[in-house]
Amino acid sequence: MRRRHEQSADLVVPANFIRAVRESGYLSISTALAELVDNSLQAGAANVAIDVRMSGQEGLPEISVVDDGDGMSPSDLEACLRFGGSSRFDARQSFGRFGMGLPAASLSQARRAEVTSWQGGNPKYRVTLDVDEVATGAEPALVAAQVGPSSTVAGTCVRWLQCDRIEYRRLAWLERALRRDLGRMYRRFLGDGLRLTINDTIVPPVDPLLLESRVDGASAALAFEPLRYELETESGDTSIVIVRFSVLPVHRWHQLNNVTKRRAGIVGGGGVSVLRAGREIANGWHLMGGKRRENYDDWWRCEIEFDPILDEHFGITINKQGIRPSAALREAIEPELESIARLLNARVRRAFEDVKFQAAAEKSCRIAAAADPDLPLIPSRGGSGSLRYQIASEALPMTVMFKSHLARRTLDLTINADHPAFVALYQPLQGIEGDAAANLRTSIELLLLSFARSAAQLERDGHHVDDLLETWSATYGRMLQKS
Repeated sequence: MRRRHEQSADLVVPANFIRAVRESGYLSISTALAELVDNSLQAGAANVAIDVRMSGQEGLPEISVVDDGDGMSPSDLEACLRFGGSSRFDARQSFGRFGMGLPAASLSQARRAEVTSWQGGNPKYRVTLDVDEVATGAEPALVAAQVGPSSTVAGTCVRWLQCDRIEYRRLAWLERALRRDLGRMYRRFLGDGLRLTINDTIVPPVDPLLLESRVDGASAALAFEPLRYELETESGDTSIVIVRFSVLPVHRWHQLNNVTKRRAGIVGGGGVSVLRAGREIANGWHLMGGKRRENYDDWWRCEIEFDPILDEHFGITINKQGIRPSAALREAIEPELESIARLLNARVRRAFEDVKFQAAAEKSCRIAAAADPDLPLIPSRGGSGSLRYQIASEALPMTVMFKSHLARRTLDLTINADHPAFVALYQPLQGIEGDAAANLRTSIELLLLSFARSAAQLERDGHHVDDLLETWSATYGRMLQKS
């Protein structure tokens, strides 16, 4: 009876539990490795070195993570691979919370994990957790064993051996994925001085908002000042959720080829990045209400940042990947974020329409410039050569169909996008394909350019407005001859 009672008191069956933990649901090798980097940062490390290599015997990857943090005492080391063995259990000051990250992440990727640590120049101690040994009924080697002298004042090394769950079989592919993912997850820390390397190559910060990225001489910009939402915590205190939106420069980046756009993160990098304690824990389409994701949404970005004290609102899981927002969080921020998302989507659509407008207008500007040497000279302070022409569109007062301005030998014509003439002429033409529509649009634009040039000529020559019609007609006819 006593033996039966002892067996019933066991909370878990170790062999089955260890195998079950291997299915703990880490989305990728990057999210699992992030648990180790979290521990290094929480230990005060300034340098974290990840080494990835292929095993000579089994052809499986081996991964080690070495840091220069505070290290662990033998007693802390013996707890680090125990599930729930953290001395910071349920802490809300940094990354860790439940003491599950190191053992769960390790076993999700590898069949054997070794943790070696040292402090104050004292000898190194090591603990080991082996899936196959536990599966046979052997006791885990979680008693710290001295393994040699230390080479630095303090630090920790975690080794993953027999990594049979890693999705990449080519080392170069694995390195590239880790560099991209970890650079994004830890961008704040990398920007603040953390030195993170993979096989001795420094991992640069990857900003999905593209605020710091210079591509073709341009970068993204904040759409407006960061938004702040105050939420009540379970303890009755309050904490702030900060939301930032950025918009990408459509006019500068639309012409880039697809390879460049993808490498720069312009294509495929949109959506929402969620940061907990400064580290990204999720990216995707979060808290956008009923707005579905569209291609135009690649051209604006959102970043949501919160402190661990709001974990319950964001529904943080044990492995700190993904969010499950509470009803209170959704109610507090989702309606406004959805409204902003729709606004930015419309702004991007308009920017692409402007780009399309500019591309089509270039033909008319070239024709006008070709005709200009045959037209009466308009002297100006910017010189005496032929004029250059530019056409743009923007919202102007309803009383004008367009406005023009001559400066430095360039005649700028701005068509009023809010005027009925724009709706009647331009919008239908933009939606029509074929040479006939293109030629009709060119004729209309030459008509407007000739009017603008004639008005500028009359102003310089001191003629009266009554002479405008004759001058405009002659100029328009000359331009049409060149088309």
